[in-house]
Amino acid sequence: MTQARRVGIAGMGYYLPENIVTNSDLEKKIETSDEWIRTRTGIRERRIAGPDQAASDLGVIAAEKALEDAQLSADLIDIIIVATASPDMVFPATACLIQDRIGAVNAGAFDLSAVCSGFIYAFVTAAQMITAGTAERVMVVATEKFSSFLDWEDRSTAVLMGDGAGAVILSADATTGEVLSNILGADSSGIEHLYVPAGGGGFTCIP
Repeated sequence: MTQARRVGIAGMGYYLPENIVTNSDLEKKIETSDEWIRTRTGIRERRIAGPDQAASDLGVIAAEKALEDAQLSADLIDIIIVATASPDMVFPATACLIQDRIGAVNAGAFDLSAVCSGFIYAFVTAAQMITAGTAERVMVVATEKFSSFLDWEDRSTAVLMGDGAGAVILSADATTGEVLSNILGADSSGIEHLYVPAGGGGFTCIP
């Protein structure tokens, strides 16, 4: 039996917008408090992107930092997977926008949507592509700009979300951060508690 190929982390990068919104800031806008938010979520502050920034803008910065950390040029990336639930547009994929801007001319690119767990699903997908021998180096970018569609008057959701991006490069020849195993799962029984209606298809799935 052929032994599975080793997969490691070659580089990492992240980007957080400069604008910080604290729990105290939210106290001035909605009926909530720092204590209420911290005891239920552990969140003290969140970053909010500027009106001229899209998810791809955040992702590009994180991706470039990951390339610098890995000491790789973008043309050596085989695949780019972007995990996002707040893409710039319905199509083309945000991954394609990032691919073009970082100069990854030899890479395939696609988006994957799994919201909070998106990075994990994209990471596992990337690792399995390398294990299967279909790619040598895969970049995973998780980027979100949830502030674009948040209801800042809804205390149950406004306190939870922020903007930012992170990126990793997985490689068959990386010497650190070996991927040993993974377990994926989902529990969709409570989707009525947190969702965005309509979307690209123009219809609402949840009454």
